[in-house]
Parts: sequence; C-alpha cells; structure tokens
Amino acid sequence: MKFSYKKIPLSVKILTGMGLGIIFGLLAVQFGLSKFTSDWISPFGEIFVRLLKLIAIPLILVSLIKGVSDLRSTAGLSTMGIKTILFYISTTIIAVCLGISLAYIVRPGNFFPKEQQQTLCEKYSENVESSQVEAEIVTKKGPLSFLVDIVPDNIVLASSQNTMMLQIIFFSILVGITILLLPRKKTKSFRKFIDSSNYIVLKIIEIVMLYAPIGVFALIASVISDIAGDDPSGSLSLFKALGMYVLTVTLGLFILLLLFYPILAKLLGKVKYTKFIKAVLPAQIMGFSTSSSAATLPITKKCVEDNLNVNPKVSSFVLPIGATVNMDGTSLYQAVAAIFIAQVFAVDLNFIEILTIIITATLASIGSAAVPGAGMIMLLIVLSSVNIPVEGLALIFAVDRPLDMLRTSVNITGDSVISVIINKAHSKIKT
Repeated sequence: MKFSYKKIPLSVKILTGMGLGIIFGLLAVQFGLSKFTSDWISPFGEIFVRLLKLIAIPLILVSLIKGVSDLRSTAGLSTMGIKTILFYISTTIIAVCLGISLAYIVRPGNFFPKEQQQTLCEKYSENVESSQVEAEIVTKKGPLSFLVDIVPDNIVLASSQNTMMLQIIFFSILVGITILLLPRKKTKSFRKFIDSSNYIVLKIIEIVMLYAPIGVFALIASVISDIAGDDPSGSLSLFKALGMYVLTVTLGLFILLLLFYPILAKLLGKVKYTKFIKAVLPAQIMGFSTSSSAATLPITKKCVEDNLNVNPKVSSFVLPIGATVNMDGTSLYQAVAAIFIAQVFAVDLNFIEILTIIITATLASIGSAAVPGAGMIMLLIVLSSVNIPVEGLALIFAVDRPLDMLRTSVNITGDSVISVIINKAHSKIKT
C-alpha cells in the first residue's frame, strides 16, 4: 500500500514533531549544542508562533462578527452570551479552589530547601523586578479599570497588538450587533464580504498548519535547550528542588484535563469521554507548543467544529471570548503558586486571605493576555493582594515555561468544553 503523508492525521504529525523535538533538545544539552539550537533551530519555532499570531486577530474579527451577525435576533445573542460567561466564570472558580486544595494537601513549600531560596532570588531578580513594575501599573488603576480597558479608543491600534484581545472582541461584537439591528438588505454586501473573508482566513489556517510539525519540533527543542543550557547536572538539582511544586500544579492540571472537562462534556454536552479527548488533542498539543491561547485559537476552532460538530456560529462566538476570558489552567497555577510561596516563606493565610486569592485569581485570569508569560505578571497581583512576598516569584521562574505550556493546553480545553455545552444548549435557542 502506497504511503501518503497527506492522509496522516494532524495530531500524529504534531506528536511526531513534538517527540523529535524532545529527542533533539536532550541531545543538544548532552553534546553542548544549546547555542546551535538557539541560532539555527529556535528561529523556525518563532516563525511558526508569529504565523499563528498573525492570523489570530483576523480570525477573531471575522469569525466573531460572522457568528454574531448570523444570529437571527439579539435575544439569541444575549442568551448565548450570558450562558457562556457564567460557565467560564464557574469553571475558573472551580480551578482556583482545586489548586488551593491540592497545595494544602501536598504542601509543596515544605519540601523546598532553604539554601536554594537565595540562589534563585539572585538568579531571577531582574525578571521579578520587570514583572513587578508591570504589575504595579495594573494595581494602580481603579476598580473599574477592567471595564474601561475593554473599550478601545483606537481599533487600528488595538488590532496591532495581540495583548488587546478583549478590545478586539468588544469591537467585533459591537459590529455584529449593529448588523443585526439594521435591515438585512442594507448589510447584504458587508455580509458577503465577511463570508468571503472567513473562507480566506480558514484557508490561511490550513496553509499554516502544513508547517505545524516543523514549528512544534523547533519550539520544543529550543525550550528544552533554554532550560538546561549546557549543564544538565546543574539544571537537574534545580528541578529536583522544585519537583513537588511542579507535581502539585501538574496534578491539578491533569485532573482538569482528564477528569473534570471530559465529565463536564459528557454530562452537559452529551459527548463521550474518549471522543472528547481525541477531538481536542491537536489543539492541546498546539497549545502546549505555543503557550498561547490566542495563537492556538485557529486550531481550537477547527477541532471543535470538525471533530465535535460544534456549530460554527457557536464556536465563532464562544472560543474568541474564551481565549481571553477563560484561563482555568492559569488560575489553578496562580493558586498553587501563591500557596507554595506562602509556605516557603512561612506565611500563614487565614480564611479571608484564601478567599481573596480565589477572587483575585479569577479576576486576574479574565484580564490576562492570551500570550506566553502573561500569567506570571498576573500572579504578582495575586501575591500582593494577600501580602505574600513578591520576591518569592523568583522561586518558580525556572520551571514556569514548561508549566506555562501545560496550563495553556488546559485553557484551550476549557474553551472547547464550554463550546460543546453551549452548542448543545444552542439547539434550543432561536437564532
């Protein structure tokens, strides 16, 4: 039988690229090829991330405008919108509570050697100071600054930066609602333009995905090389010291991935456990590789529509919002990290302070940009809210990138399961 590369499933191609990337990264560390990897392999991963980011904003603009304008009335929009937001907030709160519970059960801070604290603080002091400055800018704003930041004063400027996804979503929904309110004959030409633009964007996604295995290979190889450098033994001791923290976060994330979300999809979305797991696997792998919910959005949309039969009208509305608002993995990580740092510095937290962490982590996840590393900045706000030493952030910088990759996979899985649930309810909504 003749071999055909085109017939190989996307998930298999990406997994192969990921596996080869791990092998190459480990060999690069072993043979001192970290600089070679950084100079000659890493750029191909950066190109792939840029391609995904390039298409993210056009996808949100076109798909969200189309999704809203295809509804037959604003009543359908309000019903879908309220349900979407409520589900997103509910899963985020559950994720935060799960993270806090695991942190108190495992108590990872008790396993951290005291002598390692000073070493890590010195090594990552510049990173901490940089994140702290950005966090202070956020904390100085008023309590309603989040609402203000949603409304763009310049849509062209907002469209030029991937960190302003909420503003793009606001504008897209506004345009979609306006189209609904106008007579259909007056918007006929614009609707055709949006439809054509949607076809073009989807085709671009297909083209970009041809490059995915190479991009994933380069990303994974460079991440491993960056973490270990040319001294595997030195990095090994550091990872051992942080092992229990990593284990706690990973355990929580896998509970969400393998238990909470599939069960939720089964109970509320009427999708079988195994079907859901297989359906979102390509998006999970892509999220793991890019560490960006926004960059993974095109693949997430494709997975839920093709593999889970989610109505494009639903996915075009639910997923772009989820890429910015729904950060369950990030919220769980922030909860575990806050408790871990508090345990390392022997800070006892009372019930009110724990409740503050739940509220702050939930709100921080809503305002967090869907790009790599954004969760670290928002974590500083969580730490400051309960007076946990922000210097403790240096303790987890060393292992943040791989955890960031894993929690992004959780984030996009959460978006997917909510789209399935809303799609099930959508069949009863008049649109």
